[in-house]
Amino acid sequence: MEFELSILGSSSAVPTSLRNTTAQVLKAFERFFLIDCGEGTQRQMRIYKIPFERINNIFISHLHGDHCYGLIALISSLGLKNRTSPLHIYAHRKLEKIINCQLDLLNVRLPYEIVFHEIDNTKTEVIYEDKRIYVTAFPLKHRDIPTSGFLFKEKEHLLNLKKDIVEALEIPIAWRPRIARGEDYIDSDGKVYENNILTHTRKHSKSFAFCSDTAFTEKFIDTIKDVDLLYHEATYANDNKDLAKKYYHSTAEQAAIIAKKAGAKKLIMGHFSTRYKKTKMFEDDARAIFKESYAVNDGDKFSF
Repeated sequence: MEFELSILGSSSAVPTSLRNTTAQVLKAFERFFLIDCGEGTQRQMRIYKIPFERINNIFISHLHGDHCYGLIALISSLGLKNRTSPLHIYAHRKLEKIINCQLDLLNVRLPYEIVFHEIDNTKTEVIYEDKRIYVTAFPLKHRDIPTSGFLFKEKEHLLNLKKDIVEALEIPIAWRPRIARGEDYIDSDGKVYENNILTHTRKHSKSFAFCSDTAFTEKFIDTIKDVDLLYHEATYANDNKDLAKKYYHSTAEQAAIIAKKAGAKKLIMGHFSTRYKKTKMFEDDARAIFKESYAVNDGDKFSF
């Protein structure tokens, strides 16, 4: 297991007795990434045993309250726990103004630095990168409010060389890192040895895509192609297609279409309207198109 996703909130605009508003934590190579931070998120992290003091990067999809109202409370609590390491927040530029205003009006003095990273919600771009993973932000379609989805992807592994062949050909040491990165080998006589002859099959790189909130759109399918786990909002079942269109949200059926066209391995759905007390109909709608479809609950974990 290299990736583990924890669902902290699966309701839409308001919390219910069973569902909190949107928040998820992705654990990847011992890094903890918080994705959205609805009201009550820090309490959810305590309930589901997420070490929130280890969260160094927070990604906010858009500035609707059910996706960011919990942020100022979490920021304050981290200060009370005497955090000293910087906290990085990736969001639309207006969030920095909102947070700074709240800190000022509430007279909060933090013992750590908040570093804001502006997301340009009009384009697809890498917004975070380290030695093992990178995060790409891409535009979603949610009324007139700038909204981004996020793709978390493991960096490609170096190829393992076929030691017996490499040594038999007496390939120079200087060439070997280049072959491991995918290059063909050209010997001193100009003969080309294709990379697949010299290396083993590359290990699969894990990936997770987060798409909430959005009306149905296929514009980001190429960005999330072949993703291992896709979270796509499904605010409404098919009985309320008109409401989904009116409020720029998606149905379970539409989420399944995206999963199928993207070649996802598994689809999970959330952000359910409070009008629904049960979610079986969401799975039924989605599985008619994409078999590996699941409605999430708060506290669910997905390892891959």
